[in-house]
Amino acid sequence: MVSVTSRTGRIELGGGCRAWIAESGGWGMSNAGLITGRGESLLVDTLYDLRLTGAMLDAFAPVTATAPISTVVNTHGNGDHWFGNQLVAHAEIVASRGSLADMRQVGPAEMRALTGADSPTGRFARRIFGRFDHSDLEPALPSRVFDGETVLDVGGTEVRLIDVGPAHSAGDTIVHVPRAGTVYTGDIVFAGATPIVWHGPFGRWLAACDLLLGLDADTVVPGHGPVTSRRAVREVRDYLEFVHEQATARFAAGMPVMDAARDIRLGRFADLDESERLAVNVHTVYRELDPALPPLDGPGLFGCMAELCTGS
Repeated sequence: MVSVTSRTGRIELGGGCRAWIAESGGWGMSNAGLITGRGESLLVDTLYDLRLTGAMLDAFAPVTATAPISTVVNTHGNGDHWFGNQLVAHAEIVASRGSLADMRQVGPAEMRALTGADSPTGRFARRIFGRFDHSDLEPALPSRVFDGETVLDVGGTEVRLIDVGPAHSAGDTIVHVPRAGTVYTGDIVFAGATPIVWHGPFGRWLAACDLLLGLDADTVVPGHGPVTSRRAVREVRDYLEFVHEQATARFAAGMPVMDAARDIRLGRFADLDESERLAVNVHTVYRELDPALPPLDGPGLFGCMAELCTGS
């Protein structure tokens, strides 16, 4: 599997780039980053609650005291990458159009409803998200939206924002710092954990991996997991190709979605964390192959994962 560094917390990457790497794995334990130029900084993502976001900002304070955060980029619309925005709402918050749509659809109120549900889905959600406190969250949405690609100047440092979505979600921004040879991938890259294809199509995510592999960037900061390299991008690409191939074969055989998810043997990918995400990924493949298949909302997708976990 991927060879990665085990360091967590604030990590110096060089060239004015820093990473914030979650101290533990699991659902919602996401990464962020800080890009610093002359007299100002850009923050890549906030975290899943105010406690985690506050701790990260405190760790970056020795840098941001002289180079304040003027811009925040949310890589996509999953809450673990933007729910802490209210602590940096003084800055310009930037996201792709698809990411903003996702944020408006699923915010803190929807997550509180999911984790509070008296159902197997609710119990599963509480098990994986119970460590987070969403009670005092107030949505702070992006104030600037872009399409496709845009370039920012952060105190003389060029920062490229490229929307490679829809893939993982409706909008997926990678943040490339050419002079530092560093890229922050959001959830296009999971290092050591199972990718989850909430939106798709798979082809867009595979193309995003190819784009990342073609960049002049030796340092890869994933959305989840340790700072890594291009090898992690290839691993994600291989997983996605494998699942798409396996699910397509079972679709052609007439196998129902959940039967297919239970039937697939993950082989060399079996040691990836959060393997229950396979249920969502198979459903996304089936939706690609049969657009008439009714879509599932968030609770429905979490219900599929809960079912795969329990084997019921």
